[in-house]
Amino acid sequence: DPEEFRSTWLGNKSIYRTRMAIADDGELIVLAPGLHQFGEDPTNDQLIRKYGYVHTPQVLNYVKENEDLQNSLGVAAHLIHGTSEGRFSITYCPGHLTREEIESVGFRYADLNEMMKKYNPESLKDGWNMVDGEEIYYISNPALGLWAYRERFK
Repeated sequence: DPEEFRSTWLGNKSIYRTRMAIADDGELIVLAPGLHQFGEDPTNDQLIRKYGYVHTPQVLNYVKENEDLQNSLGVAAHLIHGTSEGRFSITYCPGHLTREEIESVGFRYADLNEMMKKYNPESLKDGWNMVDGEEIYYISNPALGLWAYRERFK
């Protein structure tokens, strides 16, 4: 929803609410037509741009070494929530941010228009779908649930 998800601050729900359902070496594709910024406010946006979505140990080192993150532990937690820890890839398809901006914070980039044609939300149903011979799992609103693959609990 472009009106609700205007930043990765909110859009990253697609990461931390699905991470337990995504296969190792899988890919999460985030269709984000309303994406304008990273943080919900200018300070958070600046810190996200400065540090990026890196693995947890690196964020913890940044917190130890940088007063700006020590004073913004909510941003530090957000950076941790926004990483796959290298287990799967995250591709953002933004409506209003450039390839350079997306890649500078550690995400992969794909063109929104191309991906919307391939993964057309109007033709997909929540759950399993076949797209060009590939089985995908589509989630229309990542904020509405928490997904996990049952085998991860064994």
